[in-house]
Amino acid sequence: MRVDLHCHSTCSDGSLSPSEVAARAQAEGVQLFCLTDHDSIAGYEATAAALPNAKVLRGVELSCRHAGKTVHLLIYGVREGAGMTALEDRLESVLEDRRVRLKAIIARLRRLGVHLDGEKILIATHGHTPGRPDVARALVEAGVVRSQREAFERYLHDGGPADVALERVSLDEGLRLGRNSGAKMSLAHPHTLRSPQLVDEMFTQYKSAGLEGIEAYYGRYGAQERGLWLNVAKRRELVVTGGSDFHGAAVPEIRQPGIELPERHAERLHAWLTE
Repeated sequence: MRVDLHCHSTCSDGSLSPSEVAARAQAEGVQLFCLTDHDSIAGYEATAAALPNAKVLRGVELSCRHAGKTVHLLIYGVREGAGMTALEDRLESVLEDRRVRLKAIIARLRRLGVHLDGEKILIATHGHTPGRPDVARALVEAGVVRSQREAFERYLHDGGPADVALERVSLDEGLRLGRNSGAKMSLAHPHTLRSPQLVDEMFTQYKSAGLEGIEAYYGRYGAQERGLWLNVAKRRELVVTGGSDFHGAAVPEIRQPGIELPERHAERLHAWLTE
């Protein structure tokens, strides 16, 4: 089954609009789709309209904090109602925190002798989730660096000379927001936590709170890395989810949305999402 439960648009850090991402997904034969922009559910209506022959979920990739690490929580199938309203209110406060952080990063760059037009950068973030990629693009445009990758390597990486820590939603709160909105939840790209033991312990602690899925089929995984997380899924009796992490031109190595999920996993995933 062709699915994509992890991709991004201009509502966060992707290069294509929600409807353009959905059109790409349709061309790739995607049957189950969820736009998961960072800390935003704004693109759902456009994707649903552009994919009339697929099952389309309302979702988000929520940046959370656990054990001193950033955990990306994929929230699928947010339902209208009081829970969705509470989630939207919390996402709006996260966006404001991100705007404040962006100003602080620009101020740090200024102290390092790099002068950017902060107001211009902030205006350009209107309509999407502000973040370090916006500053990276501005650094490229100003000729300070040759690429966004260089911008992160020199200035913006976690703990870098211009980085400012963002106060994340706790994993407990993120799971509670997802559960109260009627959604299902999965751990995105588990390799980024750099510890299979931490991932395993996280499911021991949080599975009963709604962390029931693991993104074992991920756009950049080869068979060996996929196998590692499939073993965790089997051991912990988790639902296997999958997504490309498509960003368009922002992440050119992922060329199109959509991945092939084996039928045995697709059947369980579908049942889980429709419980």
